Formats: sequence, C-alpha cells, structure tokens
Amino acid sequence: MLKRFLATPAEGVLGIRSPAFLLLVCAFWLAVLAGIRPLMLPDEGRYVGVAWEMLSSGDWLTPTLDGLPFFHKPPLFYWLTALALNLFGANGWAARSASTLAAMIAVVALHVFLRRHADKRLANLVVAVLVTQPLFFGGAQFANLDMLVAAMITLTILCGAHAVLSLERGQHYRAALASAYVFAALGVLAKGLIGFVLPGAILLAWLVVGKRYQVIRSLLPLRLILLFLVLVMPWFWWMEMSHGGFLDYFFVYHHFQRFAESGFNSAKPFWFYVPVLLLGTLPWSPWICRVFSRRFLQDTRQFAMRSLMVIWLVVVLAFFSWPSSKLVGYILPALPPLACLIADGFLVWLDDAQGANARACLGASLLAAVMLCSGLVLGVALRYPSSSRSLSAQVLPSFRPGDQIVMLDEYPYDLPFSLGAARNPWVVSDWNRSDLFAKDNWRRELYDAGQFDQVKMRDRLLFPDELSARACGHSGGALWVWGKRGWGSRYRYLRDQSIVFADDEATLWRVVDLHHDVNYCAEMPNSG
Repeated sequence: MLKRFLATPAEGVLGIRSPAFLLLVCAFWLAVLAGIRPLMLPDEGRYVGVAWEMLSSGDWLTPTLDGLPFFHKPPLFYWLTALALNLFGANGWAARSASTLAAMIAVVALHVFLRRHADKRLANLVVAVLVTQPLFFGGAQFANLDMLVAAMITLTILCGAHAVLSLERGQHYRAALASAYVFAALGVLAKGLIGFVLPGAILLAWLVVGKRYQVIRSLLPLRLILLFLVLVMPWFWWMEMSHGGFLDYFFVYHHFQRFAESGFNSAKPFWFYVPVLLLGTLPWSPWICRVFSRRFLQDTRQFAMRSLMVIWLVVVLAFFSWPSSKLVGYILPALPPLACLIADGFLVWLDDAQGANARACLGASLLAAVMLCSGLVLGVALRYPSSSRSLSAQVLPSFRPGDQIVMLDEYPYDLPFSLGAARNPWVVSDWNRSDLFAKDNWRRELYDAGQFDQVKMRDRLLFPDELSARACGHSGGALWVWGKRGWGSRYRYLRDQSIVFADDEATLWRVVDLHHDVNYCAEMPNSG
C-alpha cells in the first residue's frame, strides 16, 4: 500500500496531458508562500528599497539608495518591482514578484523547449524537479537580482539552442534567434555583462563539441547584433551622460576589479558551489548518479540534448567557481540543466526492468521535496527577525509620509519601504572613519553613491555633531530617529518618553516639536 501511495505522485506528473494545468500548478506553488515572511536584510531590503525610491520619486531611470545614485546593478529588477508595487501595493508578494515571475517564465520556457525537442514525459518531470528544488524554490521567493538574471540566461540559451536545432532541420529559426538576442539584452539590463557572456559561452561550447562549426556564422547576423545594442546601450549611455564616471564604476570596478578585493564579498574556496548544489537541490541531487549509467551515456540519439545540459551545468559551475567572491544565489543558472539531467536519468531508470523501484523513489523524492521547500519557507517566516515589519503595526497609524526618518549609525534598508516614507532618511555616522573602505557594507554603498551627487550627499549623510543643528532647523513633520538605545544619551531630545518602539536590536524615537520639547535650539548656530 505504501509503495503504491509513493508511486502516485510520480505517475501523476508524468501522465499530465495538459501543459497549461501543470504550469498553473507550478505558478501557484512558487507564489503562494512568497509574501508570508518579512524582507530579509540586507539584500531584500536593499533592492526593494531602491525600487520603492524609484516609484516614490518618479525617476524611473536612475536607481537610488537614500536618494543617491546607486549603480551596483542595472535597472531591470527595479523597474519590474516598482511596477508591481505600484499595481499591488507595498507588500511582500509585490516585492518578490519579479523573482517569482522570472522563475515561472524560465519554467515555462524549459517545458516548451523539452516538449519540442525531447518528449512530454521529460518536460513534465523536469519542471516538477526544478520547482521543488529548495534552492530554486527559495530563489523564486527572494527579492534580489539572482533569479531574474538566471531566468534571462536560461531563456537566451533555450532560444539559441532552439534556433540551432531548427536551422539544422531546415525549419524557421530566425524568430527564436531574435528572441535569444532580446533575452540576452534583458540579461544585461538585469545584471550586466554576464547576461550575454555566460549564455554565449555555453552555446559556443555546445556548438564546438557537436562540431556544428558551419552554424556559428548564421547565429551572428548584423541586424540582431544591432538590435541587441539598441536595447542595451540607451540606458548605459544616458547614465554616463548624467553621471560622469558611471561606465568606469559599473563595468571596470563592479565587473572586474571587485573580484580582486577580498572585502567586497566573503571569499570562498574554489569548490564552494559543489556542496551548495548538492545540498540546495536535496532530495533530488543524489539521483544525479543515474546520469552515469551505461544506458544513459551510450544513447547517441539524445547526444544533442544531453550534451547541452552537461555543458550548461559545467560552464556555469566553472564560471562562478573561478573568482574568490561567491554568493549562493550566483549558481541559480545551473539549476535548470541539473534538473534536466536528474529527470532524464530517472526516465531511463523507469524504462528499464526496475521501473517499479524508480517510480517509488521518484514519488518519495517528490513528496520529500515539497515538504522540505514548504518547511524551509515557513521556518524562515517564523524565526527570522524583522524590526521594520514588527514595528510597522505600531508606527504606521501615527506616521505621515512627510515625516523625516533619521538613522543613527544604522541603515535598515527596508524601513522607508515599511513606513511608506516620502522623504529620504538622514543617515548619521562617522563618514571619515578609517575602515570605511575595508569591506562592503551599507556605509560604503552610501558613500560610493554620494560621489555621483555630492549636493544630495551633504544633505543625507550627516556626522554625529551635525544632527542637532539639522534637527532644530527641521519643520513640517515629526522626526523618527532609529538607532541603538545608547544614542539617547548623546542627544537630549531622545528621551525615554519619546520611544515608540524598541527591541533587542534598536530603538525608534518620535520627536514631534523639538523647539517645544527642548530649550536649547537657540544655542545651535544653524537652528534655522
């Protein structure tokens, strides 16, 4: 009875005849839990905060952090997220919708490609494996750029491979090839040069391994190269014209020089992504062993498809393993080919004499994967602390969009988003500290952004001894001061009775009328 129960999910997935039904289930699965947890700091708070500023300011061209030009990444993620926030409001689902939508588009493209060039069973099983990999599932519900660029890379590869296979069969291929160029351009607008370098390297290696040398020239028509440049260049050109030095900062520093700096991101060993892939795709990853069976390796009819997936996986793994700077999300482009190889090996196993055992293992893995993905998201939602989300219920009734937020030696990226602030915060810190550039953090991000607009930098980034004069000159709304409890002793107006929220991490004071509360503003040289 148990064996029959475990086999049921596998048989159901393989036997689904309606692609629309399967993909609708996948979309629901990826989106249903996306909004139940708070934004995680720093990444989700940072990128959603930039999108919120874009929407609030009405400037859809220049990404800003605290109103200062923030050029770590291109604008595509911010555009999509700001649009979602505008349509659906400032909530977790809207904040993560760009990642969820990107994941689903990649799933649909992979399913369509495999149905066209392999078979229905493989297409169905691959998407089931892919959307239940914890790393992919989590990436689809994480508000940063990794899933978006992974999806654009996936779409570029699949459209390019479809164009190659169609060309070889004498079928129409130009629309697919044009689509590959469009998605490569979107990949550049999502995260930079990796958007076309990585899929281009994968497709080129696949063509060389398959000895398809004569096809290469047909894939590089001048009109599509011009199309790619027309889609990519305007934003970069406009940013350079508006903010001198942008191209050097974005391409030279953030694409090349940053990898030589050990402090930008935590350095990891060369083999870091191997355990990340194996652990992040449990319980599916152990079944990659089926790929090394004799029957799988000797099937020359499937060489084109399987060689594409192997090359895709190996190139992504090698590309991101080479630099010392590594983050978990970088490896997301390797998940579609890994899911394809695992599902392909399972089908070979299903078709041989031990098919019953394969169905039982497949059903058990699918159930375990669903439970693991759900458990991870629910666990994070219950345990992950989020001061900004927890304070919003208490603060929002008395917070007005025109009120001024002040951050004392802290920068909780999601605070303006959580409160719906219309003004950019004042950030108080020692901006001359010797370790400012020792590692990548919020201080360095704000300081670097300020170099592109030093007038706004002087307005937003304050030294500790400048705050009192600025506060005394403030009018038009309350001051909401966020920082460690110890800062209350440095400023006489941060009294205990002004505290509206406090937890183990920080305190929020509300100062309504500084002139009335404290009789020292007249002593300030710039009291206004």
